[in-house]
Amino acid sequence: MKVVHISQSAPRDASLATLCAEVYGQQAGLTPLVVFTGTKNVLFAQEAARLLAGVDGEGKPLALALLVLDEKGQGMTVTHACEFKQGAKARLISELSLKAPLRVEVASDKEEAFYQQCGIKRWFDSEGKRIGLGARHPAKSSDELVPTLHLDEALILRRFKHDPSAFSDAKEAFLSGLNNFPSTF
Repeated sequence: MKVVHISQSAPRDASLATLCAEVYGQQAGLTPLVVFTGTKNVLFAQEAARLLAGVDGEGKPLALALLVLDEKGQGMTVTHACEFKQGAKARLISELSLKAPLRVEVASDKEEAFYQQCGIKRWFDSEGKRIGLGARHPAKSSDELVPTLHLDEALILRRFKHDPSAFSDAKEAFLSGLNNFPSTF
């Protein structure tokens, strides 16, 4: 598997829309649209997030992962990931754990076991959750962990509520992205 950074706006937007739809599913209400809009308009605009694809030898996408910087710009947290082929997400995370200052936050033993199999070996308890760090992450203890940048989803929802054209534009961009997901990178 080859890891590709999706940096051009059209395939990036299409891939982000697909990732949000895959992660949240069809019964998630506005959450996929809110995350898509905030990531596109805030995190990507500030170069605070990276969208990566694991592709096969012909460039066909097998998995996607969204990495968001921490507040100091030293580490990157996997906030969303999906796969289109069984086992591809694990291979993508494994590759990223070797190349990036990777951080994951898990809510269950099952998730922790998955990431351990992907090469995340250092684990800390922090504020009621488990945090795993890849070999390249600079933190040596939980005291050195810096919060990951996050979106103000409530603010985005308020904007949608008070600005129907912003909601319509975001929805159109999201649906366009879903319809234009590239078959190769």
